[in-house]
Amino acid sequence: MIAVVGAGLMGAATAWQLARRGHEVTLVDAYDVGHRNGSSHGSSRIFRRAYADPFYVRLTGLAHERWRELEDDGSTSLLRTTGGLDMGEDRDPKAIADLLGAAGVRHELLGPRAAAERWPYIRVTGPVLHHPEAGVINADDTVATCVRRAIAHGARAVFGTRVIGIDVRGNARVRLRTDDGREIVADTVVIAAGAWLPEIGLPFALPPLAVTQQQVFHFRQRDPSVEWPTLVWDGELQLYGLPSGSDGGPLPAVKVAEHDRGTPATARTRSGVADPSSRTRVSGFVRDRLPGLEPDPVAEATCLYTTTPDEDFVLDRHGPFVVVSPCSGHGAKFTPLIGAMAADLATGRVEPLPRFRLGRAA
Repeated sequence: MIAVVGAGLMGAATAWQLARRGHEVTLVDAYDVGHRNGSSHGSSRIFRRAYADPFYVRLTGLAHERWRELEDDGSTSLLRTTGGLDMGEDRDPKAIADLLGAAGVRHELLGPRAAAERWPYIRVTGPVLHHPEAGVINADDTVATCVRRAIAHGARAVFGTRVIGIDVRGNARVRLRTDDGREIVADTVVIAAGAWLPEIGLPFALPPLAVTQQQVFHFRQRDPSVEWPTLVWDGELQLYGLPSGSDGGPLPAVKVAEHDRGTPATARTRSGVADPSSRTRVSGFVRDRLPGLEPDPVAEATCLYTTTPDEDFVLDRHGPFVVVSPCSGHGAKFTPLIGAMAADLATGRVEPLPRFRLGRAA
């Protein structure tokens, strides 16, 4: 039996992949499906192909195929294509365009005048990279679909139950003890605990991990009929933007947030209150650069990043354990691919990718 601890994006996707392959699976989470205490909630996450690293450009292509596979199995639309823009004084659209071209990814490189004509609701002052495959992922629906389909394929789900102890027996089977007195015995345990990973008590060393509380803000569109692309801005501020979905309220809105400058936290001590200094910076950026939006946020929320020093993921096997996450604030777009890779590791089908190994920085 394979136990999966954590039913956020990565854990739910792993359970779905394992169950549909016919394995006996138990999925455990301390909260109910769709809870808002971690990194996997909300109606809007970016999917994009544009990375300044050919390794991730290749993975985004593989992930796109897996998204369609999940949508087919779940009979649910999860990834909506909007197109995406990369810009900013510290972003190098030309270099990213070259990488996309080498990978056969459709893209356009536009000067500021041409970009301003196409997207007049964005104040453009430099070159812009556009790639049409970018889009928006509904994280809430993704988790719900993965859990629903995992159960349909035979998985057992145990929610509202926290793992409080992990013991490895002599025959290498693992015993999980929970706060409601259960004992779950598994041959392999997949740990997809996100920000709880540093405190779960694994019997081996993890790389240094930084947990931060991030804040996101939603700004109403001045013209509700405009179809906004996703945005990545790299300059004095590092920001991203994308259509909000239901998180932004009943009227069309765009979610804008800082990728960096999170507040140090833990899964247990996060405040859940948006940092007012971040609100000020993001609202100022919207006022200056995104004239198509009202500059005062209509909604805001927080979530958690769990980040490695090199911002790569952790996806590795150690004895009977498979560690899935942290995903360093950019993993949501890879959800069904990471689920498939974790399932492969849990069943011994593949070796871990060197960049995602536990001890790569040792």
